[in-house]
Amino acid sequence: MGRKKGELLQGTLDMLILKTLADGAKHGYAIVRRIQQVSDEVLQVEEGSLYPALYRMAAKGWIEPHWGVSENNRRAKFYSLTKSGRSHLVEEVAFWKRFSAATSKVLQVDPRGA
Repeated sequence: MGRKKGELLQGTLDMLILKTLADGAKHGYAIVRRIQQVSDEVLQVEEGSLYPALYRMAAKGWIEPHWGVSENNRRAKFYSLTKSGRSHLVEEVAFWKRFSAATSKVLQVDPRGA
């Protein structure tokens, strides 16, 4: 069974959200749009995944929610990165870079031994 277009690997959503919030507070829809835009519409984040992740990260102290007004003048909950969240992001990005480099090496090996 293949992956659906845009399906995220387990554990990457938190990192993507934290990275998206690193340049400033955003509400849920803005987080989703930013991830889609930066990934050239490849990565798709569903509401059913986004909001549980936001609640989980707030409980861990990585992000802080607060109410504000969205760009279309509606009341919305915005999320900001905390100091703890910024530290966690640095750790996650370092891990992801090591992991993806190692995976790339394995994929470059010729299975025929050549």
